[in-house]
Amino acid sequence: MAATEPQVTNRTMRRIAIASGTGTVIEYYDFFIFATAAALVFPKVFFPALGSAAGVVASFATLGVAFVARPVGSVLFGHFGDRLGRKRTLVTTLLVMGLATALVGLMPTAEQIGVTAPILIVILRFLQGLAVGGEWTGATLMAAESAPKAKRGFWSMFGALGGSIGFVLASVTFLIIGETMSDETFHSYGWRIPFIASLLLIAIGLFVRLKIDETPVFKGEVSQRGTARAPFVEALKSQPREIAFASGVLVMTFAFYYLAVGYLINYGTAVLKLPRTTVLLIGIAAGLVFGLAIVLGAAYSDRVGRKKVIVAGNAVAVVWALALFPILDSASTVTFAIGSCVTTLIAGFAYGPVGAFMPELFHTRYRYTATGFSYNIAGVLGGAVPPLVAAAITAAYGGFAFGIFLTVLCLISLGCTLALRETRHAEMSEPAKAPVH
Repeated sequence: MAATEPQVTNRTMRRIAIASGTGTVIEYYDFFIFATAAALVFPKVFFPALGSAAGVVASFATLGVAFVARPVGSVLFGHFGDRLGRKRTLVTTLLVMGLATALVGLMPTAEQIGVTAPILIVILRFLQGLAVGGEWTGATLMAAESAPKAKRGFWSMFGALGGSIGFVLASVTFLIIGETMSDETFHSYGWRIPFIASLLLIAIGLFVRLKIDETPVFKGEVSQRGTARAPFVEALKSQPREIAFASGVLVMTFAFYYLAVGYLINYGTAVLKLPRTTVLLIGIAAGLVFGLAIVLGAAYSDRVGRKKVIVAGNAVAVVWALALFPILDSASTVTFAIGSCVTTLIAGFAYGPVGAFMPELFHTRYRYTATGFSYNIAGVLGGAVPPLVAAAITAAYGGFAFGIFLTVLCLISLGCTLALRETRHAEMSEPAKAPVH
């Protein structure tokens, strides 16, 4: 018997969208303030014994810990999300992220407690990665499993949009604090303020999330067929092909986004010698463009299909990857702004439909686990690897050589997307169909 579409009012969908977006704003705000502090403060506060250069390397290595933790978090929280429900799991991810972030703000320095300080920072960063590994998926499923089919792409974008807003909020916070405090005050205690202030945001997020109900699709699955005993194992056995290809769909998006909001900030100041404040402001603008592109891509996917939008974004990315660094190397503020914003525009447009596309690929019984695992494997491949090799490749062979590396990543995403089926007309409460067409 055909599954019926969830009957949810627009008012309820708006509440779900706010809960989905608010939570990811908070969690990614926490995630990005750590990244910003790692660049500005942590080498001196937690890794002073290593010296300036090695301290910077160690500080940025803590960022990689989170990317390693994200697939682990997707399996861990996916297990509970598929067995206990989306809502309960989302509340847990928010609490884990909030407590880990606040503890970073309260952490004694290496001068006070020695080597224990950097060890604890790594542990807290791992906990942040675990939480983020389960956050996007749960937030997305709350919307995707509740939304009407005709507007599923639009309503499912709010989890992704929250990440964009979280980055902008984190950047603005540090920019304001940095501009209103002396360097001595900022390094003494000012950097701690954004971390501790996140407790207030966590309280708001919990209030919003506790007000929403479990998704009708999940409740229907539990009442009719129960829950999977081992969601990850069942997903790998039932849909290994979809998991493999879905893990490549977002490689370009992660690579472009973290390139724009991370590596290019360093490239603009250290290589192009642009003013630091100018580069940070351009980074914020790129984050806003990313959010607008998400909205456009998601809404358009409800008209033409998820696959067409994602394929179009990846196809344009193949060309742009080769053009980016020659444009940036002109070393002007205008070309740097164009390079950063066009990069996030392409990434956001391809990212917009993914909140609906990936959940539509998988069966409800293991949807949280399979979607989250695929998403976070792409995060490792696209978000962690390029920043690690970017400096070495550009230093040895130039920016164009790194553009070739990015092009390969774009082709991987393009090929993986083409290998998957169109899902716009999928019923969320029906088993996913395997054939490709």
